[in-house]
Order: sequence, then structure tokens, then C-alpha cells
Amino acid sequence: MRFLTRSLMGLFLFALTIALIGAAGFAIKAASEARAAAAARPMPSRERVFAANVVALEFTRVTPELTAYGQIRATRSLELRAAAAGTVAEIAPDFEEGAEVAAGTLLVRLDPAEAEAARDSAVASLAEAEAALALAERNMDITRDDLAAAERQAALRGSALERQLAIDDRGLGRAADTETAQLALSSAEQAVLTKRAQLSSAEAALDQARNARARARIALSEAERKLRDTEIRAEFAGRLANVAAVRGGQVANNEKLGDLIDPSALEVAFRVSTAQFARLIDGTGRLLPLGVDLSLDTSGRSFAARAELVRVGAAVEEGLTGRLLFARITAGAEVLQPGDFVTVRLAEPALDQVALIPAAALDAAGRVLVLGPEDRLTEVQAEVLHRQGDQAIIRAALPAGTEIVAERTPLLGEGIKLRPLRPAGATAAPAVDEVIVLDPERRARLIAFVEGNTRMPAETKARFMAQLNEEAVPASVVARLEERIGG
Repeated sequence: MRFLTRSLMGLFLFALTIALIGAAGFAIKAASEARAAAAARPMPSRERVFAANVVALEFTRVTPELTAYGQIRATRSLELRAAAAGTVAEIAPDFEEGAEVAAGTLLVRLDPAEAEAARDSAVASLAEAEAALALAERNMDITRDDLAAAERQAALRGSALERQLAIDDRGLGRAADTETAQLALSSAEQAVLTKRAQLSSAEAALDQARNARARARIALSEAERKLRDTEIRAEFAGRLANVAAVRGGQVANNEKLGDLIDPSALEVAFRVSTAQFARLIDGTGRLLPLGVDLSLDTSGRSFAARAELVRVGAAVEEGLTGRLLFARITAGAEVLQPGDFVTVRLAEPALDQVALIPAAALDAAGRVLVLGPEDRLTEVQAEVLHRQGDQAIIRAALPAGTEIVAERTPLLGEGIKLRPLRPAGATAAPAVDEVIVLDPERRARLIAFVEGNTRMPAETKARFMAQLNEEAVPASVVARLEERIGG
């Protein structure tokens, strides 16, 4: 009896299990058919609405800022070179890299022994030349006196001849006396000629003595110059750089021993494009005297300086474009050194009735997307006046307050409906998110998408599921999910 009861109970349980399995299979089949039928029905097409940031145009006076990069250069520098070969006998204690020296400071002295010997020899030669000149001057005086005496003697002989001829005219003279007087006059005149020749020789000797003294003075000046060349001094106050000299070392003629740089006479050289250069000149082509701000950026600190445009490069170097500009540093030169690379910021002439917008709002043709009626986009051509960093200065035939797309994307274009995202504090009030009631099929489709999305975070998935299970669902949530589905 117990065996029969247990057998009947087992058959009952088996039949119940088979019935449950059949019911489950039927439910699965019905669900599959319902899902296939729902997928086969076309979903009603909806216009896609994109979201993007918008900014309002404000037309005002804007001062464009040109940013470039330049290098500091010294406008006053001197190469310290040895004017003569020799041995370094003395070096100043301050003759080292980066040392500041005053004007006239003795930096390097070469061994002056040979130069001093040459100078002393030139002094002796000059003394000899001056002595020879003094002797020539005395001989000149004596020769002049001899010539004067000979001329007086000739005059006396002439007078004696005239008296003798007068006696002869009266018939009292003798022919022998007359001939003697004539011979004496001839001898006196010959003596005058001789003395004149001697005077000419004395004048020539005097000229030669003077020339010799001049050559001796030149030789002495040259010797003194060579002696001075053994000393290398600072021509102006500045800093030493590239120092290369040791005591006892041999230096050749014109060998470089270092550089002297005036730290207060600096300029910056930077290059700009031709279009940028055109905005920095006046109607006559002259460079405007604009101020320039310089900044030397280091790790954690920035040094500022001030400069003024002074000139433009005379030619464009091969392989380069644009214009090379130079600005003289007027303030802050103490923190800069030649060779520093600095950031150059130049304030250009101000522009009136222009708007400053993000550069990403423009396409390659200089057009912007304007937010029109019903939040639809229209393209408007704008005149791009200047670009600076991630901003642009434009002029357009649009009223003030017009909203444009702040950042263009390939998905945005003319006629697209936009959901504008305005910055915090904007005058336009944000639109209130509408709620809609979903039909069962649309709700089931969205729930299936959320459940099947494996890349969605659990917190986000739970938030979406809670919203989709509500009777009224926010329209932005529905649009966002359907945009991801692609419906």
C-alpha cells in the first residue's frame, strides 16, 4: 500500500514538472514572438536635436595683442683681443666669467719688456734727431751770416770799382788799378754765389733734420702705442663673458681673450608674419613706436621687462618669411641676459566695433553659426581681423547680443535644430526640461537598451531605470537615450 502511494506521488510530481516546463517554453516562445513583432514595426522618426555651447556677441573696442617669441641681444659689446703677441704677465682679480668691471679697469697685462726697450730706443732716437736739428739750425744761422758778410764785401768792392771808374773819367787813374778793382768785385760776387750755395745746403740739411725728428716722433708714438697695447682695459662698464686667459700663457696677435657686454644696453629680436607687420606700420611704411611687454618664464617664476619698437630688419634671410623686428629694452634689463628666449606681447592699435569670440567658433572660411528662430542654426560670414591664441577678433553685420555656437563640430550646420547651452550667469534663462508619457513599446525598447548596455556605469544605469519606470519621463533623457540607440 505504501509503495503504491509513493509511486502515484512520483508520477504526479513528474507530470507537474512536465507541465511547468511546457508552460515555461510557451511563455518564452510568446515573448520572443512579441519582441520580434515589436522590432519589425518601424519606429516613428524624430528630428535629432544637438546640444552645443553658445556665446552672445558684444561689439566693443578691443586692443589686439600680438604674441611672439624672441631672443635677447646686446647692442653694446666688445671683444677683448690681444693687440700684440706675448706672455700674460698680469691678470686682474675680476677677470673672470660674469664679473662686473668699471670703465678703464686693467684686465690683462702682457710682458712689457720688449715694448719698453723699443720705447726707450725710440726716445734715444728722438733725442739724436732733435740734437741734429739743433745743429742744422745753428749751421743755418752761420751760413746766413756768411752770406750777409759776402754780400757786404761784394757791395764794398762794387763801390771801390765805381770810384776807380770816376777817377779814370777825370784822367787821373791807371788801368792797372781799374783792373784790380774789377777783379776784386768779381771775386766778391763769386764768394756771394758760394755762400748762397752753402745756404741752400744748410736749408736742405735743416729740412732733413726736421724730417728725421718727425720720423723719430712717429717711431716713439708707435713704440708707446705698442707699450699701451700690452695692457687690455675695459672701454666701458660691463660684464665679462667667455673669459679665456691664464697667467704665464702665450697669446698670439689678435687672439680673443673674452667679451665685455654692457648689461644695460639690450634689445630683443623677434619675427612676425607679413600680415602682422602690416598692422604695425603707419601710412608711410614707418614702424609705429609701440610698447612691448617681455616675460622670461622659469620654473615657478616669471620675470617681466619693458621695451619699445625701434627698427625692422633690412632683408629677409634665406629660408625665412615675415619680418624681423627689434625692440630696445627700456625697463627690467637687469633680469635679462643676452641669449635669453622671452615671450613678446605687443599691443596693436585698438579696433572699434568688433567682437572677441572663441577661435573654434569659426570655420576655415571665417563663417559662424548663428542661433536663429526656433533654435535653428544659420551660417553668417564674418570678417576675421585678428587671431590671438584660442580667441579671434571679428567684425560682422549682426546685432549685439546675437548668440553663436562657441565651438563648431562636423555634426552642426545650417538648418540644424540646437539645444543651446549657455554659460553660467548668461542673460538668457535656461529652458525647462519637458516630460513626456511613453507608450509601452517605446518604454520597453529604452529599458532593453539600458539593461543591455555593458559599458554604462551601474549608478548611471540605475538612475536611467528609475526615470524610465516613472509615468512621465524627462524629454532630455529620452532624447539622449534614443540618440545613442540611433533611432
